[in-house]
Order: sequence, then C-alpha cells, then structure tokens
Amino acid sequence: MRVVIAEDAAMMREGLVRLLADRNFEVCAAVPDADALRSAVAAFVPDAAVVDIRMPPTHTDEGLRAAIDIRRDHPGVGVLMFSQYVETRYATRLLADRPGGVGYLLKDRVADVADFVDALTRVAAGGTALDPEVVGHLMRSGRDTAGLASLTPREREVLSLMAEGRSNAGIAAALVITPGVVEKHVANIFGKLGLPASDGDNRRVLAVLRHLGG
Repeated sequence: MRVVIAEDAAMMREGLVRLLADRNFEVCAAVPDADALRSAVAAFVPDAAVVDIRMPPTHTDEGLRAAIDIRRDHPGVGVLMFSQYVETRYATRLLADRPGGVGYLLKDRVADVADFVDALTRVAAGGTALDPEVVGHLMRSGRDTAGLASLTPREREVLSLMAEGRSNAGIAAALVITPGVVEKHVANIFGKLGLPASDGDNRRVLAVLRHLGG
C-alpha cells in the first residue's frame, strides 16, 4: 500500500514513516505542510494520505482543507486525519460529501499500532474509520437521548462500533459473537432509532452519525 504522510512535527512524522515502513507500507512522501501534501498526492497518487489537521502556518485547519481538496481532486485516495483533540465538526466536514475512504483518529491512537494500521487499511480500501473517542463524544451529546436510552447495553456497543466504520464481521470479531447475532442487533438498533436500513457499511456510518447529530 502506498501512503503519503503530512505532519509538521518532525519526530511524529519520522515515527510514522518508520512504523509504516516496518509493516510493508510504501511511504511515497512525508511532508510538513498542506501545500507540500497537495503536491505529493498529485505527484504520487497514493492509496491513502495520513494528515494532521493542524499544520502551518496558522495551525488551525490547513490539513482539513487540504484533505477536502484531495477528496475532491483525487477521489480514489483515502484520507486518514489526525487530531490532538476530539473535534467532531472536523469529522462531520470530512464525511459531508461522501462517507467512504475517510478516517478521523486521535494522535494517541497511533500507540495502538494494530488499530492504527487497521484504520488506515480500511480507509485505503474505501471504508470509514472513526476514533472511539469521537464516537463516544457524539453519543454523549446526541440529540436523540430517548432513542439511545431505549438501546440495550449490547446494542450500544454495536452502535458505537458501527459508527467507527466497522463491518458486521468486524463487530462480530470485536465482541466475540456471530455475524448473525450482529445482524439482529443492527436491525433492532435501526428500528429503535427510526433509521432507514442500508446494506453499505459507509452509508450506514453516515446514517448513524447524522442521527447522533454529528
């Protein structure tokens, strides 16, 4: 898998390069700012870009704006965003045009190498990957408190994993239950929350996040 990294902190950037190279990813470029990111993606057209949201010169949303440009100009390139803090509005903006091929993780998640690599792989394959902390924040501040309160504890676990972008098979593996049981939980969740059924994992993520008020 070919990857471009955009991170202004040199130590973090080099750490990501080594982490991915050690796991057989091809790092085409590792750059410190949004303009260099746009140029690198145009030159290499990688499978995915790993992008820090806050980069020079203002350290506000340069990375986010570059990510939106990349998704528009290179729709086949997955974009995995990083942030130091939970900022749900950024996840919402990334998912606004289409939910596939996009991810949003907190930087601390890199320490869990397996989860990070899994998220990057999903995004590169056209899937969705949202940090559990982001999903948790959306659920705690969700507008449909009555609907969420009607869910069983297991259904809430399944809902959280759905919002992270996991497939039924991924949810089954995480909760150590069968895919058939997951399907039943998903059907119950969509029924209780009044959501339209959807066969696509990415559309399902978008429906859930919209319901939560993201």
